[in-house]
Amino acid sequence: MTRFLIPLAAFVVLVGFLVVGLGLNPRQVPSPLIGKPAPEFQLQQLHQSEKTLTSKDNLGKVWLLNVWASWCVSCREEHPLLVQLAKSGIVPVYGLNYKDQREDALRWLKQFGDPYTVSIVDPEGRTGIDYGVYGVPETYVIDKNGVIRYKQIGPVTVDALQTKILPLVKELQG
Repeated sequence: MTRFLIPLAAFVVLVGFLVVGLGLNPRQVPSPLIGKPAPEFQLQQLHQSEKTLTSKDNLGKVWLLNVWASWCVSCREEHPLLVQLAKSGIVPVYGLNYKDQREDALRWLKQFGDPYTVSIVDPEGRTGIDYGVYGVPETYVIDKNGVIRYKQIGPVTVDALQTKILPLVKELQG
């Protein structure tokens, strides 16, 4: 009898792991950077290439870093929401233009609107790698001390904005 119970128990445990694993949301991959200082950067601005922006320029304020590209189909999905968010003035949104051509990025922003306080250029994707970018779009909430507090993988949705991002921003601004 015991010889049948051990394989049965192992099977039940395996099924339990599969059920739990299949229930995970792949968009909620935990980032090792949450709770750690945002990686430092000094990158050219998209609109004014003679100027740069550094990660330290935003110390003292809560801000969002949105990783985007003109070739990104999902970026179009979230873009109207980012434009609305920028107009609200709740939190500054900075863009990290990822592995893109400057002319394409400028044309894209002209066509769809520019929600970014400043957009910076990461043509080789090195800064994106430092931030652990899996793919675009991704959005980070960064606190007043320059610490990453949240990472949205994939397009920002109304639900993510209302239930996660904005409540966290308000808490951090408070």
